[in-house]
Amino acid sequence: MPRQWRYRGRTVTAEDIVFIRDLIARHPDLSRRRLSAELCEAWQWRQTNGALRDMVCRGLLLMLHRAGEIELPPVRQISLNPFVQRQQPQAVSVDMTPLTGQLSQIQPLAFRQVRRTTEEPLFNSLIEHYHYLGYEQPVGEQLKYLVWAECPQGRRPVACLAWSSAPRHLGSRDRYIGWSAEARRRNIRFIAYNTRFLILPWVQVPHLASHILGRAAVTLSRDWEQLYGHPVYFAETFIDPSRFRGTCYRAANWKLLGLTTGRGKDSTSKQPNRSLKQVLGYPLTPTFRNLLVQ
Repeated sequence: MPRQWRYRGRTVTAEDIVFIRDLIARHPDLSRRRLSAELCEAWQWRQTNGALRDMVCRGLLLMLHRAGEIELPPVRQISLNPFVQRQQPQAVSVDMTPLTGQLSQIQPLAFRQVRRTTEEPLFNSLIEHYHYLGYEQPVGEQLKYLVWAECPQGRRPVACLAWSSAPRHLGSRDRYIGWSAEARRRNIRFIAYNTRFLILPWVQVPHLASHILGRAAVTLSRDWEQLYGHPVYFAETFIDPSRFRGTCYRAANWKLLGLTTGRGKDSTSKQPNRSLKQVLGYPLTPTFRNLLVQ
């Protein structure tokens, strides 16, 4: 039986490999980048927002090349990998005057989705310099929010939230949803992962964090669909119990789903190699389970 390959949820058959070989033979002058784009066009391999799945396709071609199934042209240009050699976000000057008082005193709060806007560098800078994990460039679909408060001195940023594509395998989450492996592969894109949540350290306003989480849950799916062409039905995050109690998430009605295994996504062992995290989840629609298991 001819071998089939799988990459990022796509099955590649022997016929597909013959097609790729023929594509390379018909276009001997194309770079690897252009071959990837041509293959995406031929297969109509697109993201839900219509963009070609070019980076995923390049990974597929490289996998087949390394396995000896196809012969890619030589690399023409070596680009810096931003995930290995990234530039640290530059510090941006903001008002650091202590902000205290009641939540009502800084209303109305303005939520701005800043991904692909001129305010994205400010978001990156605040996360880099004031979040204990610093800034890391997310992979895949992602949203970034800045929360602004109206103060007597003028408008000031008070918080940042980052969301990205969810981890593919998460036992406690998967058991809570109750989906099959095939349904997970098909529908994992409908889950958003809260990777960063920062209340700026000079902001001390009771109930602000849980209020922001509640507001974010209202707008998240709509904003995701606007940028990526599909909604999200469920939100999740990790809490390190050695550092935090997750009080604001629980106050915003997030549910404890269980613990991580402590192995990380790239582990080759069944032994924990990092601290266990609490997994919290929040349905963005009452019918989330029906939508995700189908």
